[in-house]
Amino acid sequence: MPLFIKNMTFKEQVLQLLNEALLEKPEIFLIDFSISDSYKIIVTLDGDNGVILQDCIDISRAIDNNIDREEIDYALEVASVGIGSPLKLVRQYIKNIGRTLIVKTASETIEAELVDANQDFITLSWSAREPKKLGKGKETVQKKQEIPYSEIKEAVVTVNFN
Repeated sequence: MPLFIKNMTFKEQVLQLLNEALLEKPEIFLIDFSISDSYKIIVTLDGDNGVILQDCIDISRAIDNNIDREEIDYALEVASVGIGSPLKLVRQYIKNIGRTLIVKTASETIEAELVDANQDFITLSWSAREPKKLGKGKETVQKKQEIPYSEIKEAVVTVNFN
């Protein structure tokens, strides 16, 4: 039965329903949530193992079935985070360990494999061609760098179609 709690704002009510629905699916997590002035609700999700259509349907129904459209006319959009979208949460970095990222900081852009992620920083690893320490020519060296989240301006998983 639809409900509308008078002492809660519309946004608070939707957020409560969303959080309750996410408790039923602990592998799914919220990336973004907004409500426009015209009551368009946009929910963006990600998951430890990705997000399938049924996850979006379930979350959408959990919200839609508990709000009375007679009280507020709204639109609801529930979607998974898109390919190529910047990573926002530590949980997203952790789920992408082993994949190649393009990471932009204030001073550089690095394309490398994400080999570790914890609550404070990520660790990237890549091969680079550098001048030999002795003699002429270049040699391939393995590089590794830890980057604190506070220094990351943007990080995106690369998409390889090979």
